[in-house]
Amino acid sequence: MGAEESEGKGSGRREMEGAGLTLPPSRLKNLRSAADDQQLKDILDNVRSTKSSAVINYGASWCRVCSQILPAFCQLSDSFPKLSFIYADIDECPETTQQIRYTPTFHFFRDGERVDEMLGAGEERLRDRLWLHS
Repeated sequence: MGAEESEGKGSGRREMEGAGLTLPPSRLKNLRSAADDQQLKDILDNVRSTKSSAVINYGASWCRVCSQILPAFCQLSDSFPKLSFIYADIDECPETTQQIRYTPTFHFFRDGERVDEMLGAGEERLRDRLWLHS
């Protein structure tokens, strides 16, 4: 099992560590998940130091709305190749996600700085925000 994802046996799908769900694979490999606080800290440090554009989806395995938007989040990663897509489960990363009060919450980064936040789900809303920040 890799640090970020593992292939599902014979299914052509993968399970992202920390996500707790089986998800469609990203063709562009710009989709990652944080399995713990240290991994999320490393990802955030990388986004800031490389001045990358990224979107982080903060969710929870017990959150029904999070489970509904997560497959769309993964599929959208193929449509926005210049963005890094990161999923962080608030229960897997409790120290790093203390400021998150609502799930799902999406944080958008441009040039390494957080520039926007979206609370709640909605595939069209998410697509519009991704387009705006890509």
